[in-house]
Amino acid sequence: MKSRTSPLAPRQTDFTASAKRVIFLFMSGGPSQVDLFDYKPRLAKESGQTLPYQLPQTEATVGLENTRLLGPVSGFKQYGNCGLHMSQLWPHLGRHADDLCVLRGLHTDSPNHPVAIRQLHTGNLFDVVPSMGAWFSYGLGTENQQLPSYITILPGEGERNYSSAFLPAIHQGTAIQHVGSAPDQAPIRHLLDSAVPKNVQRQRIDLIQKMNRRQLDRLQADQQMEGVIESFELAFRMQTETPRLVDLSSESKSTLELYGIDGSPTDQFGRQCLLARRFAEAGVRFVQVSLGGWDHHSGLAGGIPERCAVSDKPVAGLLSDLKARGLLDDTLVLWGGEFGRTPHTQFGGDGREHNPHGFTMWLAGGGIKGGMTHGVTDDFGYYAVAGKVHINDLHATMLHLMGLDHERLTFEHHGRPFRLTDVAGNVVQEILV
Repeated sequence: MKSRTSPLAPRQTDFTASAKRVIFLFMSGGPSQVDLFDYKPRLAKESGQTLPYQLPQTEATVGLENTRLLGPVSGFKQYGNCGLHMSQLWPHLGRHADDLCVLRGLHTDSPNHPVAIRQLHTGNLFDVVPSMGAWFSYGLGTENQQLPSYITILPGEGERNYSSAFLPAIHQGTAIQHVGSAPDQAPIRHLLDSAVPKNVQRQRIDLIQKMNRRQLDRLQADQQMEGVIESFELAFRMQTETPRLVDLSSESKSTLELYGIDGSPTDQFGRQCLLARRFAEAGVRFVQVSLGGWDHHSGLAGGIPERCAVSDKPVAGLLSDLKARGLLDDTLVLWGGEFGRTPHTQFGGDGREHNPHGFTMWLAGGGIKGGMTHGVTDDFGYYAVAGKVHINDLHATMLHLMGLDHERLTFEHHGRPFRLTDVAGNVVQEILV
């Protein structure tokens, strides 16, 4: 039987990479750019007035005739040597202003949560296609053969958004389901089986693998079968490595404090961010951390400060920790949601509607220019008007930073080559070091 190279073995890049790994901080629900990162003095000044811009004709506008502009829920201030304007709700993150590249001209194609989330994660609005983490795994492999190449921590966006779809199953995201310290909560479902000795598990896997490989030899080629074989092997190896990585008891008190792991509202998200650092440091190629609760159709004045209070310290702690360990230089960090929010109220209330036309995300680390903004929205923060970056462009840029040409990273399926950026996408050269 011919030998087979592991599909997770590190692969050669198309060109020299600036980053080796990705940490994606997914803020599910659509964080409001005009409250957090997109400083609009005119919006604050004219809050309560009628809309000075046209609403999109392709979107439902019933009931919005009498809606009004809504200013930001808190003040903005300038942070860092670069003087980056950010909300005062980011006191910890503000210390990293000189590391951030804030993209203020993002736009996407749907104002609907599930569809926009799917496009952010897969580059596609409707089809069942691989997630970006699966594409990174497929294109690059991983640095640690004892661990998955793609891990998602407390995912709430649905399995379809971290699946491998038609790529081999070994590239799908492995979900971390618990980040607490309770000994009876396995962080990954079905990882451990205390009722069966490990040597017996090994014998069972060997028998199953022998039958699988015999079938594979008869078929000559079956990528799904190969993926299953590799998944069994990886799951067995993970039983040794993963429990050690999800156990935070070895971390110092100062590190736990850095992330806000202290029983306060920052505790859970702090654990997620610390686990992301541990997995990234251990060689996992793509780590996603999800935090919901950003869908503020009402209660904006209380909701935005609450989400910032939960996430500010952990995110800043992650950046500080990566930098202190020399990891930020070759780790690409992405923060953002599936779209942003409107500068006007929802039906005259105290919330905002969905806005896919102009919103903000930020990048830091691996090959990104820090202390800068790219892209501009109009005077009120509704439409991107310059330096526009589509989701396909964001994906192309991320792949480029990892040493991959987004037009060459393809997979043949249903008679045509598929790729993360479909038939679009341009690398945003202006933000690269």
